[in-house]
This record gives sequence, structure tokens and C-alpha cells, in this order.
Amino acid sequence: MNLYSICKPIVAGLFKILFRYKVYGKENVPTEGGVILCSNHKSNFDPPLIGSVCPRELSFMAKAELFKIPLFSQLISNLNAFPVKRGHADRQVLKMTMKLLEEGKTIIIFPEGTRNKTNQLKKGLSGVGFFSLRTDAQVVPCAIIGSYKLFKPTKVIFGKPIDFSELRMRKAKPAEATEIIMTHIQALIDQYK
Repeated sequence: MNLYSICKPIVAGLFKILFRYKVYGKENVPTEGGVILCSNHKSNFDPPLIGSVCPRELSFMAKAELFKIPLFSQLISNLNAFPVKRGHADRQVLKMTMKLLEEGKTIIIFPEGTRNKTNQLKKGLSGVGFFSLRTDAQVVPCAIIGSYKLFKPTKVIFGKPIDFSELRMRKAKPAEATEIIMTHIQALIDQYK
């Protein structure tokens, strides 16, 4: 049993008490094969919350600065995090993400790139579109609704996978794929708010 499996039920139980979360659409997360989970980003609590309620074990990108903190760096590495340098094209991140998806893993990506406390999404970065078009991974939109106020309900919604076969076939640009993903995330926010 790895650290992720040990922590998952503990974090889920703690967050259930603190944030009274409700989960919708778990059945929409494919049970096998590479999956890109794309979510809005409201708080630093997003990765552990989604990780604790998602039926699949997640890998995620974390800002490189976090890997400079002794002990914390080791902890998040053992919880499937890998570093990303924000603001540059990072070849190591490209390779690592492609490798994980080819191995059939699930990666969570926050296309906005930074936290946004509103219910109106910012423009998504094209990196998520690139991975969606360059791999066979299924792309699942996810939305978090709520403000993580103690004992106030927070919702986590997993949408149906987005079909990218037509965009892959016509070699669409990553920005177009990202825009479609953001539209799906916004639709979940609008539907469940």
C-alpha cells in the first residue's frame, strides 16, 4: 500500500467534516486508460479534495517552488506530484505528462494555471489542449463549487468525457481544444451552482 492509498480515506473523512462536500458524476471517470481531469481552481485545497473523492489515483503538477521546501517536497512527490516551472515551456513536464498518460494514469490539470475564486472561469492555457490532442487520453471536465468555508457545502462534479476524435483527426490547434474544455467546465459550474 502506497502513501496515496493511506492518505486518501483520511483526507476524504476530514474534508467531509470540514467542508461537507458532495460528489456528482463519479461514474463519468473512466475506469482504465489515460485520463486528463480538467478542473477550475479555487483553492490550494482543490488537489487533495479531488484526489480524495476521485475513483482513480491522480498525478498532478505542482509549482516548482514547492519542491524546494524540505520534507514537504518528499511528501508531495510520494503523493504523485511532479514539478512544473510556471510561465515557461518545460520539456520535462511535457515528457512526464505524456509518459504518465501513455501508462494509463490519471492526471489532474487546472487549465486556468492559477487560483480563481470566482465562478467565472479565466481563459485556459493551451497546454491542456496540447495533451488532449497529442494523446489518446480521455478528457474529463471537473468543477468545484463552494468557497471552502468551514461546515458550508462544497460540490465536486465530474462531467462526461469530451470527445476529441474529430479535433484530433483534423489536427486542431491546442487553443481550440482548451476552449472546448473550458466551456464544459463552465457548463458544470452553471448547472450545479
